[in-house]
Amino acid sequence: MIQATEVRQAPPPEAALSSPAKVYVEPTNRCNLACRTCLRTLWDEPPGDMDAATFARVLDGLRACAPAPTVFFGGIGEPLAHPRIVEMVAAAAALGAPTEVITNGTLLTRQRARALIEAGPGALWVSLDGATPASYADVRLGAALPDVLVNVARLRDLRDALGGATPEIGVVFVAMRRNIADLPAVLRLARELGATRFMVTNVLPYSPAMCGEVLYARALCNGDSGLLPDVPGLRLPKMDRQWAASEPLREALNGAWAAESGLSRPVYDRCPFIEDGVLAVGWDGRISPCLPLLRTHTSYLHGCARLSRCYIVANVCERDLLEVWRDPALVEFRERVHAFEFSPCTLCDGCLLSETNDEDCYGNPFPTCGGCLWAQGVVQCP
Repeated sequence: MIQATEVRQAPPPEAALSSPAKVYVEPTNRCNLACRTCLRTLWDEPPGDMDAATFARVLDGLRACAPAPTVFFGGIGEPLAHPRIVEMVAAAAALGAPTEVITNGTLLTRQRARALIEAGPGALWVSLDGATPASYADVRLGAALPDVLVNVARLRDLRDALGGATPEIGVVFVAMRRNIADLPAVLRLARELGATRFMVTNVLPYSPAMCGEVLYARALCNGDSGLLPDVPGLRLPKMDRQWAASEPLREALNGAWAAESGLSRPVYDRCPFIEDGVLAVGWDGRISPCLPLLRTHTSYLHGCARLSRCYIVANVCERDLLEVWRDPALVEFRERVHAFEFSPCTLCDGCLLSETNDEDCYGNPFPTCGGCLWAQGVVQCP
């Protein structure tokens, strides 16, 4: 068994803690789709958009940060469903902040594409979970693949016609048993769309039905993880050896995204949100140190339900972002996650304490992170 202490990080330099390096801004929790992989299919949270006053507070916080952090517009909802998303992106970019947006691509009309290009984001990420109309619609219920491809290609053509290099196009693929065979073709589609970034993430099951779709069951419990290549522009998650060595992945790496590469080192006990200096701001202004802790939800680990309670440290309408970032309680939490001396819930078959993030069998208090799949390189966010 791979021990949780195998990979340890050096203490972060003090300069890295002076201000956030990346801020996720959730413009809305509304979405025009009902994707089978999404938490939204199983919740009762009322719909809401970030209002102008809340976003103004976010901008105030960004201005106080030096250097300006990357601003990523995304969360649970579809950012392009927000009526003022273009103005929000333009305002963040005007501060000199590297700015990115994620979208399902269905609302990317010609008018909105041109406006987004002019707003100045550095990257536009598109979720693409299938290579045929049938396989795509099987995951992204309510969407049509041909329409999305036309929308993204049109943005690419408008960008090129305007003589700019941005936004770069990125493609995100949620890997499951039902669609892993589509990966090579999705990579080819990404190339045809002019994508320069590509990320594969495993599905996080929010329902018992989705537990049968995971590609990482053995990698979690006994370290049976295939060593995946480091390929420029392509981010791959940890997978079971059988899937890492599968024909679809071999074909994808040797064909659609061919590159000289070495083998990546498996990720253990490294929180990408903490190590990358993240804050997450929900549509209602609530601030969390990471996207998974922005709202209470249930997911499944080793087939068992795990309740993850939200960890909200403040609201941006009441406290400045930089003040929140430097709050001693949040600094202590970041240090605790950096050390990552949590119970290895992802490695064992679980106990009663692993069913929530309230405490763990090492005595860590809420919120505990030993069951987090992001920290094990299994689930990824752009």
